[in-house]
Amino acid sequence: MSKFTINEELLSEIESLASILKNNVAGMFGGNRQSKSFGSSCEFADYRDYMPGDDINRIDWNAYARFDKLYEKLYYDERQMHTKIYIDASRSMCHGGEEKAEQALKIAACFAYLSVCEMEKVSIYAIHGNELEEIIGGMVGKESFVTYINKLNDVEFFGDSHISEAIIPSSVGRGDGFSIVISDFLTDENYESAIDHLVSKKKDVVCIQVLSQDEINPQLRGKMHLFDSEDASKTYRKKIDNDIVKAYKEALRFVIERIKGYCEARGAYYLLAPASASVTDIFFNRLVDMGVLK
Repeated sequence: MSKFTINEELLSEIESLASILKNNVAGMFGGNRQSKSFGSSCEFADYRDYMPGDDINRIDWNAYARFDKLYEKLYYDERQMHTKIYIDASRSMCHGGEEKAEQALKIAACFAYLSVCEMEKVSIYAIHGNELEEIIGGMVGKESFVTYINKLNDVEFFGDSHISEAIIPSSVGRGDGFSIVISDFLTDENYESAIDHLVSKKKDVVCIQVLSQDEINPQLRGKMHLFDSEDASKTYRKKIDNDIVKAYKEALRFVIERIKGYCEARGAYYLLAPASASVTDIFFNRLVDMGVLK
């Protein structure tokens, strides 16, 4: 694919986008970037039953007077958040050209920049088969972003990807920020387990489904010889007519509703991002409307 997806023009657009968001919305990522783990900051989070050996300085004596039971105060952990971005780097992300793959990289770069602006760490991974390839690890600060973000241009899209098999064995952290999965999700492979795993770790999960215009609204007609994007040994000879297109659109609607519903049922965010959409539209309009940015 093109080695110049992340270029000066895009970086300028991302910087302008970040400025617009800062000036027009209350904060990034829901405006609450505290860890979901408990620690020693000054902001109260919750109570739990006092256990022998706990710090007696955290006992709420007012609660004891009311309920005749010992409760310990819990406080939010103020440790640095860590945004982790997972990019599906399978061959299907290049279906119909490089548009989908480029959009995935642009979205990853935007999320990374917004995160470093919030003084968060950022790590970006490419999913190849059952493995995660670390593209950028532990990036902090705008200078680091400028230095390392061009590594996204080196991501190669090939073969297949198994999202759950790649993410679950990795170290994802607990309650320490966003996990963003960028894929077309056009697969029979299991991705649900990865979503469940990330949610179980108290991560804020965002699934971005990137689809090309041909996938959203196919224009193919007539006799076609089709190839599976991730398995070249699978071929199909079909006469594409209106009935086939209608059936395809119904199947695509099912795929979209499946992942959207799965995310919503687990408190994760889902966004369909057409490959033709601008990053400004995706971040300033769609993600703000969803409440990811607000």
